[in-house]
Amino acid sequence: MSWTDRRRAFRAILAGRECVHPGSVYDPVSARIAEDLGFEAGMFAGSIAALAVLGSPDLVVLTLTEFAEQIHRMSRATTRLPLLVDADHGYGNALSVMRTVAELEVAGVAALTIEDTALPCPYGDGRLQLLPREEGLGKVRAALAARTDPELVIVGRTSALQAGGLDEALARARAYAEAGADALFFTGVTALEPVRALHAATGKPILLGGAEGDFSREDLAGAGVRVALQGHQPFMAAVRAVQETLAALRGGTSPKALTNQPSAALMKQVTRAADYAAATRDFLGGT
Repeated sequence: MSWTDRRRAFRAILAGRECVHPGSVYDPVSARIAEDLGFEAGMFAGSIAALAVLGSPDLVVLTLTEFAEQIHRMSRATTRLPLLVDADHGYGNALSVMRTVAELEVAGVAALTIEDTALPCPYGDGRLQLLPREEGLGKVRAALAARTDPELVIVGRTSALQAGGLDEALARARAYAEAGADALFFTGVTALEPVRALHAATGKPILLGGAEGDFSREDLAGAGVRVALQGHQPFMAAVRAVQETLAALRGGTSPKALTNQPSAALMKQVTRAADYAAATRDFLGGT
């Protein structure tokens, strides 16, 4: 599928009546695994990008170039997985947002979020500060103006439910929707009533991150939610697996005694070994 085809597939999710949970991915192999397992979309979060590329906490010290390069690797490694990415604050002001959209569109994303939380990120104490409403709106408008493929999905993201309350969230949601945002992304949701109000006020598909509640897919879909993140357990699980494996080897365990290794068949699958073998036969005269 072309980048545009993947964007259309993501738009079909937004236009549907169900809620999907995207697979959290962070590199070409994890993206391929999500695709092979049938996930409707992949999600590359800013926090996971910081961990995967820099090994840093989520302080938005990652550069746009580093972010876009990792996205391009994942997009190129897959054939049909639509990729939703967290473009954080657009890496600067509204002009930087335009550059961000241009780079990520070329990198192959299906959808990207632009948020209105002020820098520096509130690492540690968790307190959020919102950008002035007009500045947040300017970023959304800049993102929309910068895309060249009209199928690219631009999502306005706000932390207003956490930092400003429902009234402020409604005001920002209406402004971003009226500017032309294709969907709206909210964090810090603890109940579905505010989500229903936001959906009713804007008519836009809703994306949720960090929802703090035991909501079923049916409940979420009924509130207008079309994409709901579940967290980023795959990267965390990988960290633990690497630590435990290295610790075992350091402690004297024989490599042959390790029990957490993937099968040869799985490794061939995630590396697309059959495709490389076919290319070798076709173009290098191999067998």
